[in-house]
Amino acid sequence: MSVEAIDLNLHHQPRGLRDRIAFGFVKFLRLFADLFFARRYGHRAVVLETVAAVPGMVGGLLQHLRSLRRIEDDHGWVRTLLDEAENERVHLMTFIQIAKPTAIERLIVMVTQAIFYNLYFFIYLFSPKTAHRIVGYFEEEAVVSYTQYLAEIDAGRHENPPAPASAIAYWDLAPDATLRDVVIAVRADEAGHRDVNHQFADAYDTRAGTEPSKG
Repeated sequence: MSVEAIDLNLHHQPRGLRDRIAFGFVKFLRLFADLFFARRYGHRAVVLETVAAVPGMVGGLLQHLRSLRRIEDDHGWVRTLLDEAENERVHLMTFIQIAKPTAIERLIVMVTQAIFYNLYFFIYLFSPKTAHRIVGYFEEEAVVSYTQYLAEIDAGRHENPPAPASAIAYWDLAPDATLRDVVIAVRADEAGHRDVNHQFADAYDTRAGTEPSKG
């Protein structure tokens, strides 16, 4: 999704029990992140992206198996979800270079990933629509977090070091790009994932003949 096209205030109003469960679950995770990381946005981003990199791979796997099992076209869902997983993995690798997490924080990353992978796998297995709604709400919170991160940089309360070379190559940034440019690019990615996953959740019951938007 282009930077200019982002709607920073987009929010899917929960409709029905499954939406409310998804929204409550994400708000619980947000509360944990706020208590543990406060304004340490670089370190928050590391754990955030650790979790964010899981759903696309899980969803891609299960949609792939669904397509094989039913012998029917996936309408682009598998590729979209795997691309999302890869994009979120790049986010994680980028912020690890920026935040340089401690050994304890790396342990938290490992434990968080193990717990969330298994939890999300079973959620997706039994209610794919709820799983996509969770990701939609999770990405809404990611957009908020990166907007706050950007505000801290602009206010001079957070350093704005040069962007890692890998980030400059991945997002085709200017050679003199900084962390601020990276945050803007990542926020645009998250907004795209937000919109696609809400679309998937909305369309799940009537998905035949549909093809997901690429943002």
